[in-house]
Amino acid sequence: MELKKLMVDSKSAWIEFPGLEGFEVEVVNLSRKELNGIRKSCTTNKFDRRTRQLAETLDEEKFVSEFSEKSIKGWKGLKLEYVETLLLIDTGDHEMNSELPYTKDNCETLVTNSNEFDTWLNEVVFDLDNFRRGGEGISNRTTRKVTPKS
Repeated sequence: MELKKLMVDSKSAWIEFPGLEGFEVEVVNLSRKELNGIRKSCTTNKFDRRTRQLAETLDEEKFVSEFSEKSIKGWKGLKLEYVETLLLIDTGDHEMNSELPYTKDNCETLVTNSNEFDTWLNEVVFDLDNFRRGGEGISNRTTRKVTPKS
């Protein structure tokens, strides 16, 4: 038996967002290899004339976009009343019980602008227990936030 043959690059699970009943997100556990690939694709090397060395520059918007796309497959049950607790929004004439559909743009906007959602996402994506038990919920481990290396 070889460990390499047993490993999987990623696995998804539906996990309920705490405190927002019925709001579930299909998240994907990202391997170290995948996370490094995202970081690498979002990093450019530029020559710094002042220091006369190559300097790595991370495109943070691109990183958030790619990380969101790879770590979230979809969601269900995200009502406007819930969005209002995660972001400052103008609901206008919209029904508070209406659901915000999952789209790549909606996902990226939520990850970029909601500290609470971003922190939760980073916690659940890297907690292997969420994927071993088939997505029964997050464990009590401390939050591990993804911060791009500069």
